[in-house]
Amino acid sequence: MAAGQRSRDLTELSTTALTVRLGPDPVVVLPVGSIEAHGPHLPLATDLLVADAVARRAVDLAAADGLDVWRLPALTFTKSDEHAWAPGTIWIGWDAMMATLVDLGSSLADAGVTRLAFLNGHGGNSALLQVANRELRRRFGLRTFLMHASVPADQGGPSADVEAGFGVHGGLHETSVMLHLRPDLVDLSAAERHVPEQLSRYRHVGFGKSVAFGWLSDDFGPSGVIGDPTGSTEDLGASLMDAAVSNAVGALAEIAVFDPALPA
Repeated sequence: MAAGQRSRDLTELSTTALTVRLGPDPVVVLPVGSIEAHGPHLPLATDLLVADAVARRAVDLAAADGLDVWRLPALTFTKSDEHAWAPGTIWIGWDAMMATLVDLGSSLADAGVTRLAFLNGHGGNSALLQVANRELRRRFGLRTFLMHASVPADQGGPSADVEAGFGVHGGLHETSVMLHLRPDLVDLSAAERHVPEQLSRYRHVGFGKSVAFGWLSDDFGPSGVIGDPTGSTEDLGASLMDAAVSNAVGALAEIAVFDPALPA
């Protein structure tokens, strides 16, 4: 946050301040993380830390550009049961998560919020957040959006050549970002390459292909890693983080004015 700039954390406002400082069409960003196994080299809170960091930086920059944008505390426990086999994963079911999102949407609409953007750090949440987008739009009139700290490779996002398009979990990019954000929590000496190259023989079924499939992270190996973290660097992480924040700031500028019924 720039010197002299007031906090953009919605929960730091009093009720009175909220009614004064929120404009008629504010955007609220909810970072969505998870607590789940990320192999032997990354902390359980990786997705949470990344989503929160991107949201924090992006909201501050967007607010400095004059947008009426605010940030909520990150949603910590979400649907990450693809990693439930691994000790330390703490997850809730789809029904509990959907009920939570609906209640949050109701509360925010009552507070005068008109636009809600989920900034997601865990690919396993994406489908539910898409459903929540429509549910909150229909029930409460909120304009709702799904952003990603980084679009997962199995959902069409980028993956390094060394990972052959399979850098989904605990791989090069995620590990590099954590080396940038919290190097004290990364044990690169324990990083191992686990790339499911056998999936390449399938033409239709696979990550980013026309047929998706249900998977658990230990389907690909005992560590749950899907990617190659061995070449991760802090410099790459800083570059990826800068790009994620820049993309989020640009997205928030559009989210603040988006109306599908009006010309762009």
